[in-house]
Amino acid sequence: MNYQSKVAGDPASPEKPGPGGAIDRLFEVTRSGSTIRTEIIAALTTFLAASYVIVVNPAILQNAGIPFSGGVTATVLVSFIGSCAMGLYARSPILVAPGMGINALFAYTMVMGAKVPLEIALGCVFWAGVLFTILAILNLRTAVIEAVPKDLRYGIACGIGLFIALIGLENAKFIVASPDTIVALTQFTPVTLTFIAGFIITAALVVRRIPGAMMTGMIITTVLAIPIGRLWGDGSAFAGGTPDVQTLVNWSGLFAAPDFSFVGRIDLLGALQVAYAPFIFVFLFTNFVEALSTFLGLAEAANLKDESGMPRNIKESMHVDAVAALISAPLGTSPATVYLESGAGIAQGGRTGLVAFIAGLLFLPFLFLSPLLSLVPTIATAPVLILTGLFMSAPMGQINWADMEDAIPAFLAIVLIPLTFSITLGLSLAIIAFVMMKLALGKVSEVKPVMWFVAVLAAMLVMQVQ
Repeated sequence: MNYQSKVAGDPASPEKPGPGGAIDRLFEVTRSGSTIRTEIIAALTTFLAASYVIVVNPAILQNAGIPFSGGVTATVLVSFIGSCAMGLYARSPILVAPGMGINALFAYTMVMGAKVPLEIALGCVFWAGVLFTILAILNLRTAVIEAVPKDLRYGIACGIGLFIALIGLENAKFIVASPDTIVALTQFTPVTLTFIAGFIITAALVVRRIPGAMMTGMIITTVLAIPIGRLWGDGSAFAGGTPDVQTLVNWSGLFAAPDFSFVGRIDLLGALQVAYAPFIFVFLFTNFVEALSTFLGLAEAANLKDESGMPRNIKESMHVDAVAALISAPLGTSPATVYLESGAGIAQGGRTGLVAFIAGLLFLPFLFLSPLLSLVPTIATAPVLILTGLFMSAPMGQINWADMEDAIPAFLAIVLIPLTFSITLGLSLAIIAFVMMKLALGKVSEVKPVMWFVAVLAAMLVMQVQ
């Protein structure tokens, strides 16, 4: 089942593909069964769902010593270049930006925890990007995708869907940590009630197939959040400039000049010391697995596949992803990767590279206007993430649950990706389980050589994390 046929702005809705034009021909919009209007709405939805990275990524990198303003500049430039390249070269609707999670690994584990000098840490990111690019040129990631069995692909898509939904629920503070039950339902507050209202409105718009349903839902929820900031001062939309918000975005009015002071601050030779090899490996494999699983998950959920069943334009997409990771360190940020939030735009009907190209262009003004992003609270994007999780979970019904030897690894991917709060760890454990299952059953011949190699790397990563 293709969830896309159920959502607003999709070719199955009353809107019909319009006449061609230069943009239509360049991105093959009509040929893909979409319209320019649908692609624009999908791009806006994707950008709004992922725009938090412009503020959150610099806030994390600041702990490693990168100035907040320099982190904003690097984040915007990498997102702009990577996403536009993904749209123009790979013709894919997938957004590229500095990865969340791997930025925390960079700042907290490597720089703060292991006391690695910042310039050397960026050097490690660069060399990981070089290796990443070589793997892309050699098409090794394509070979890995071909080696992953179909049921495990479905499990990856579902696991990512549940992970996205969990992130949305956590962002809305609807699900909170609990020492007794691990997680628990939060107490109802004005913030929680506003999120619930926003979710109901957004879901109703999607069910009724209103064009631009998710983007409209985000806007309405943002407006509903205005009284929260005004009356409760929790830093949500239009909080009146609370000190916490001012510290976070470092604004002066609504304008913040770009800061290029940290561009090129990188120690390439120092990063080649043997002592830093494990960090290069962790960056490489983490980026490898997260990008691989995101491509697989989105392709399976949205049926963005070619005639052979492979993710569409996967070779070109891998090249862009690798180059984006390569340029991240010289610009002053942790590695870039493809974004799960791309599923929000795809669920809105986006099918072509026009989505990624427009989303990339939308980053550029925030070289100067990053404080504006504080006006969109997380409770406004949370409903979109949860509904995107629903969209991503559609392939669950396609798993052959009667065949336990393939169903077990798929199930582990579904549960471990959200429960470990890591796509990399969840997928790594699922791949290890798949290989070990075949080994225990005496079906070694069914495991392609590249899967043995990936399983060994996955085991090394799991041990490294431990």
